[in-house]
Amino acid sequence: MIDQGAPPQGRGQTVPRTPGLGARLMRRKPVEVLVAEGGQGEGGTLRRSLGLWQLTMISIGATLGTGIFVVLGEAVPKAGPAVTLSFVIAGLTALFSALSYAELAGTIPVAGSSYSYAYATMGELIAWVCGWCLVLEYGVSVAAVAVGWGEYLNELLDGTIGVTLPDALSAPPGDGGVFNLPALIVVLLAMAFLLGGARESARANTVMVAVKIAALVLFCAIGVQGLRSGNYAHFMPLGMSGVSAAGATLFFSYIGFDAASTAGEEAKDAQRDLPRAIMLSLVIVTALYVLVAAVAVGAKPWRQFNDSEAALAQIMRDVTGQGFWATLLAACAVIAIASVVLTVLYGQTRILFAMSRDGLVPKVFSRVHPKTGAPRANTVIVSLFCGVLAAAVPLGQLADATSIGTLFAFALVNVAVVVLRRTRPQMNRTFRVPLSPLLPALGFAFCLWMMGSLSTVTWVVFGVWMAVGLVVYFSYGHRRSRLAPPAPSEK
Repeated sequence: MIDQGAPPQGRGQTVPRTPGLGARLMRRKPVEVLVAEGGQGEGGTLRRSLGLWQLTMISIGATLGTGIFVVLGEAVPKAGPAVTLSFVIAGLTALFSALSYAELAGTIPVAGSSYSYAYATMGELIAWVCGWCLVLEYGVSVAAVAVGWGEYLNELLDGTIGVTLPDALSAPPGDGGVFNLPALIVVLLAMAFLLGGARESARANTVMVAVKIAALVLFCAIGVQGLRSGNYAHFMPLGMSGVSAAGATLFFSYIGFDAASTAGEEAKDAQRDLPRAIMLSLVIVTALYVLVAAVAVGAKPWRQFNDSEAALAQIMRDVTGQGFWATLLAACAVIAIASVVLTVLYGQTRILFAMSRDGLVPKVFSRVHPKTGAPRANTVIVSLFCGVLAAAVPLGQLADATSIGTLFAFALVNVAVVVLRRTRPQMNRTFRVPLSPLLPALGFAFCLWMMGSLSTVTWVVFGVWMAVGLVVYFSYGHRRSRLAPPAPSEK
């Protein structure tokens, strides 16, 4: 190998040039290296213990519940009864991206999800941008869902013992409170499960997913009794702009299949099971979202949705005139939303695990405990960050920030599929996106369209976040990357 830093040896010899900035920003990590490093961390390895069933439950656990239990009260005032159409549009956008995720998850079954896919296809800078978006997507999503968990906990406490937590301890600043203690508590509970290892966390998640599906079926069975045809009149009162705005807010409800792709290094047969889990979970979740939303807006006039994060429990109380069913739903929601926190927090830790292994973030995030096979320090750091964020920031701002990070990452995944098809056409693919490059192009376009529907404030927050990310990359990750050429003293 030519030593790029060696001095000239004699007249007529060519001095190898150090790669320019553009070349360094575009350096790619070979797919074979990504796959070969699967599971390897500092001091230990992740354990391959998850099958198709567990992977599907991780997808559903991270997805089902966020948009229905938590954000429905935020979305209905934007779209009216057409919120059901908002769910369909968000689901369709997610479907296009899910097809791309399924192909790449079967081809590059690693923990980094879209960050790793971008690293293998579009270079380090784009991979960093994608990974930084995933940090926003996952970390803020955990916080957003944790805020809603506190609302349902109050409903449960009110229905069982007749007391609720004071606003000062159950709402963040800006929403009438000082510190959202329940939101912090649920994140810490999820952290405790994750510290036990992936298999133990998956078992707990499976039980919680069963509870949440039962709760939504129960809501539909009771809520349908309160349907009024007049509630569907003026179906789209705020026009298509309202539908798309609500869809953009709701889109962060569909990040579950992305969480499944972060389990690539802990799946028993990742190439076979990841694509199946991704597609199966998305179909189940979208069907339930649309059904529950249709029942909710049919049982309650859309103008009466008042941004409550516990909207379903209130509808149950209004329809039955009794507090029992609302309390029961709140109890199920407390368990159900906790599974979203658990699985999305899991995904966040695995994203940072992959980035740390590549040298772009500190090594502490890739240290694996030899007994549990879990990145313990990573889990504790991420959990504390997300818990404090959940306790201090209002839900609406968190949801929109999550949506824009998710949409940007998904857009890049659609591009990565097309790039990898062209650069490595002979690679073994256990799943292939049909009608490529048409469907990936549609997925990319839908993501951009929904990003354009978000508020100016959300774009400003996103711009600041990306600016901070670039500062971190150029001051730390760019120089410490494992793909960076060694310093002269190290040669």
